Amino acid sequence: MSYIDTLLRGADVEWKTLGDEVEIANIGVDKKINVNEAEVRLLNFVDVFKNQYISNATPTMVVTASERKITDCNIKEGDVFITPSSELIDEIGFSAMAIEDFNNAVYSYHIMRLRVNNKNVLFPAFLNYLFSSTNVRKQIRLKAQGITRFGLTQPNWKSLQIPIPTIEIQQKIVDILDTFTELTAELTAELTARKKQYTYYREQLLGYDENEVEWKTLGEVCIKSYSGSTPKAGNPRYYENGTIPWLRTQEVKFIDIYSTEIKITETALAETGAKWIPENCVIIAISGATAGRSGINKIPLTTNQHCCCLEINPKQALYKYVFYWVSLNYEKLKNSGQGARGDINSGIIKSLQIPVPPIEEQERIVAILDKFDTLTTSISEGLPKEIELRQKQYEYYREQLLTFPKA
Repeated sequence: MSYIDTLLRGADVEWKTLGDEVEIANIGVDKKINVNEAEVRLLNFVDVFKNQYISNATPTMVVTASERKITDCNIKEGDVFITPSSELIDEIGFSAMAIEDFNNAVYSYHIMRLRVNNKNVLFPAFLNYLFSSTNVRKQIRLKAQGITRFGLTQPNWKSLQIPIPTIEIQQKIVDILDTFTELTAELTAELTARKKQYTYYREQLLGYDENEVEWKTLGEVCIKSYSGSTPKAGNPRYYENGTIPWLRTQEVKFIDIYSTEIKITETALAETGAKWIPENCVIIAISGATAGRSGINKIPLTTNQHCCCLEINPKQALYKYVFYWVSLNYEKLKNSGQGARGDINSGIIKSLQIPVPPIEEQERIVAILDKFDTLTTSISEGLPKEIELRQKQYEYYREQLLTFPKA
């Protein structure tokens, strides 16, 4: 029998309504600055939404508040804050717990404060975790109201049913879940550090001076450039049972592309402007919010008309070297956009100047950047994969530890 089974076997659990166990307050403070009020830091929606625990260092926004508001909207150790409403129903009820008393800080009227009545009965950190449990999240979804913005009335928040085992079991559950949370946080911090390191080396390796190496246009290092087409939406002859990968710009995300969300048919290929693009092209999105983003297709595919696909001449440059350089210059490409949508075109892209060192030097640069890329972006290996596995492990044990039978 596992430790968790032993911990929870025969556990004495009471189900109670949230309103009986906590004091709920949602008066909050707005973001205004008034000259006749004192400056305070404001704990806001994002601070709660993005954190499991919050400290005195969390709130950074500065606003003003009256002395009455500062007193009524204070933040004490053990206070649990939740997101009471959102435009997205699944963003309601995210929680974060204060690990200490906050100095000169108040909470926003966009969040709700839960202050436990008796910490010998309900451990605040346990309550904090309960808001991520399947049972409580189902209740929130069922009680949510709204059309363009969703939320629960205060009576509905108070009516939530929560399981309360003994305080000793609550504390042990929190200890276990905290361990998983800390492991994930450590890995995420490591990933952030590695990404900064990757960015630094990429800039150093690709930051050539004008006279240091030969410079050419992207057009000069290409064999050919391609675009595509969008077969008429809703035409089943073009999409039904399609097998040909068809790429849209939202799938161009600075990564290798092995599949597409949508497939088209041979009929679409024959009757529209869609065309096959050979593998290992550098693909650059040229339209709207995605303009300037790049990727590499690791399979032959077709694209919509908002992709510019560069087939690189291997005698001139390595396609991966070109991809890394284009990625580095994302902001430059994006800012070259024209019109209200910020679109760029193949002419702008192919006229861009790129440093072209000898192939051997390109190979060295690519080998170094590939290692960082694998470590920081690969979902099959590297830190992202490790974080994903830890998160799944945490979610599994969280459900095991926070699921209690009702009498």
